[in-house]
Amino acid sequence: MATQGIRIMLLLAICLLPLSVEALVRHYKFNVVMKNATRLCSTKPIVTVNGKFPGPTIYAREDDTVLIKVVNHVKYNVSIHWHGVRQLRTGWADGPAFITQCPIQPGQVYLYNFTLTGQRGTLWWHAHILWLRATVHGAIVILPKLGVPYPFPKPHMEQVILLSEWWKSDTEAVINEALKSGLAPNVSDAHTINGHPGSVQGCTSQGGFTLDVQPGNTYLLRIINAALNEELFFKIAGHQLTVVEVDAAYTKPFKTDTVVIAPGQTTNVLLTATHATGKYLVAASPFMDAPITVDNRTATAALHYSGTLGSTITTLTTLPPTNATPVATTFTDSLRSLNSKSFPARVPLKIDHNLLFTVGLGIKPCAICVNNSRVVADINNVTFVMPKIALLQAHFFKIKGVFTDDFPANPPVVYNFTGTQPTNFNTMNGTRLYRLAYNSTVQLVLQDTGMLTPENHPIHLHGFNFFVVGRGQGNFNRKKDTKKFNLVDPVERNTVGVPAGGWTAIRFRADNPGVWFMHCHLEIHTTWGLKMAFVVDNGKGPNESILPPPRDLPKC
Repeated sequence: MATQGIRIMLLLAICLLPLSVEALVRHYKFNVVMKNATRLCSTKPIVTVNGKFPGPTIYAREDDTVLIKVVNHVKYNVSIHWHGVRQLRTGWADGPAFITQCPIQPGQVYLYNFTLTGQRGTLWWHAHILWLRATVHGAIVILPKLGVPYPFPKPHMEQVILLSEWWKSDTEAVINEALKSGLAPNVSDAHTINGHPGSVQGCTSQGGFTLDVQPGNTYLLRIINAALNEELFFKIAGHQLTVVEVDAAYTKPFKTDTVVIAPGQTTNVLLTATHATGKYLVAASPFMDAPITVDNRTATAALHYSGTLGSTITTLTTLPPTNATPVATTFTDSLRSLNSKSFPARVPLKIDHNLLFTVGLGIKPCAICVNNSRVVADINNVTFVMPKIALLQAHFFKIKGVFTDDFPANPPVVYNFTGTQPTNFNTMNGTRLYRLAYNSTVQLVLQDTGMLTPENHPIHLHGFNFFVVGRGQGNFNRKKDTKKFNLVDPVERNTVGVPAGGWTAIRFRADNPGVWFMHCHLEIHTTWGLKMAFVVDNGKGPNESILPPPRDLPKC
C-alpha cells in the first residue's frame, strides 16, 4: 500500500478539526507517562498519553490503516482499547487486557495496527486495564472518504467535546480500597468538559473550556462520555441541538435541548449559532434513575459569540433532575438509523441464537470485608473471572484450561427479575464464553435485575455494531414484546443502556472471527464481574479467519 503523508500527529482533543486531512496510513506514537494535574485543583500525578489530559485525538478517514506505537513509561501494566473500531480479523489490536492481549508491561512497547474498514464518525480510545481510563482516554475522529459528503449540511467547523469524571485522589487507590472493604468506591469529585470542571466549590476558578462561535455558523460537536461510572445530560443554554450520529453510525436527524449519553457512547450534534452575541452555559450533569449515590456536581463550559465582552453575564440553563427518566427515555426513543440507500440498516431478520442475559449485582461472602460480604456483579448469575492468559491467544493456539465455552444462553434461575427479590444473592464464578459460528445471527435480550437495586447498565460489545430493536420496562415478555420490535430502522450502536428495571434487545451478525468482550461500561460493575465474552469461530478460507498474531504481541 502507498503511504502518502506518513507522519506522527500529536493533536489535543480540544483542537478544532481542519477539514483537509489526507492520508492512507496514519502513524501515532503514544508515550504513556505520569503528569501532575495542577489545573484540576490537585497536584497528584496522573497517568497520561503524551503528557496530555485528555489525550491526543486520532484523525483518520474511512478505510485508513492506523499504526499506533504505545510505549509504557509508568509503573502500571497498560493496554489501550480503540472503542467502537470493528477490528475485522485483527482482534490482536482490540486492547482489553487478558481478553485479546496480555498487557504492555512497564518499559515495554506494542504497535497497534488496524484498518478502519467501512467506518466513519466519532469513536474514542481508552485504557482497558485497572481504572486507568479515568485519565488515559481521547477521541477518534474518522472522516468520510475524500469526496464523500456528510448526509447532513456541512458544518463550518467541528469540535470534540470529551466529558469525564475526576477524582482528587488516585483512582487505583479508590478502587483498591473498595475491593478490600467489599463496598462501593467513593464517587468522583467533579465532572469535566475537555479536561476542565468549570466552577467547582473549593477550587480556584480555572476559567473552564470555551467554545468560540460566529453568529449564523453551524458547528458539528463530537460528544464523548469518557466517565467511569455515570451517565450524563449535556445541554447548551438557549440553543437546540440536532442529533445526526451516535457511536459512529448516522441517525435520522432530530432536534433536542438535552443529550443523554452513557459511558462509552458518542453522539454527534449540529449546533447553529442562532444569536448575535452573548455567552451561554454549556453543562454536563449526572443522570441516575436508581436510588444510589452519584457525583452530583455539574461540569460547566461556555459558548462564546465573537465580539461579546468577557464581562458579559453568562446565560444559564435549567438542568434536568438527576433522576429525570422521562427526559432520558424521550431522547433514547427518538434515535433511529438513517437507513438510506448509501447507509442501509441491515438488521438480521432470521435468528440463529436467541439469548436472554440478566445483568445485575449480587453478594458473596467475604470474611475480611465489611459486613462479611462483598458486592459482585454478574451476567446470567456468572461473575466473570479474568484469566491469566489472554483469551484470544488461548483460542487461537488452542490452549486448554483457560476458558470454557458453556456460558448459559438463559438465566439458570427464572424469577421476577424486576419485582420480588430472591433469597439467595450469591453468584457463580467462571471464565465462561459463548461460542458462535461465523456469520451466525444473534438476538440478545439484556434484562436488568433488582437483586440489590435496579440500575441502568451501559453494555458495550467489542468487535461488532448491533441494532437496538426494542426496549421496555419490567420483565421481557418474548411473545408480546417481540411483536413490537423495530426491524426497519433501529438505531445502530456499539454501547447501549439497559434501563433500570427494564430490558433492551439487540441484534447482530457474527461476521468477525475472534474473541470479543462484552461488559458493562460502568467501570465498577466491570471490576465486580459484569462481563463475558463471545468466541466466534473462523469461517471458510483466510478472508474469514483471524489473522496471525503480530511478533511484538505482549507476553503475560
